[in-house]
Amino acid sequence: MEEQWQCEEFCVHDKVLAEIEPKRISEAQSQQTAELFKALGDATRMKILYYLLQKELCVCDLTVLVGASQSAVSHQLRILRNLHIVYGKKEGKQVIYSICNDHVRRLLEEALAFS
Repeated sequence: MEEQWQCEEFCVHDKVLAEIEPKRISEAQSQQTAELFKALGDATRMKILYYLLQKELCVCDLTVLVGASQSAVSHQLRILRNLHIVYGKKEGKQVIYSICNDHVRRLLEEALAFS
């Protein structure tokens, strides 16, 4: 017989809920966080992020390292840019990308250490 992993009787713990209520996650925050993890769920984007953890890189260098076309890498970078995971800066005719901030950097380092 399979053990059931749910409450046998539904009962609400008012004190616990009252304590948690001020800390409820907003719909926008839960959606944004889910989008972040969805972005990290793509192997090409993870390769891009791994290399950007090492050093700021231009799109051309990333195409060689990732082994994808420039348009494919640019598309993935656009997704990461829109989620504020990476940012690009124009230097002459090149666009140099880097990780957005230390929070994102730590998250990526922890995720890579886990695997």
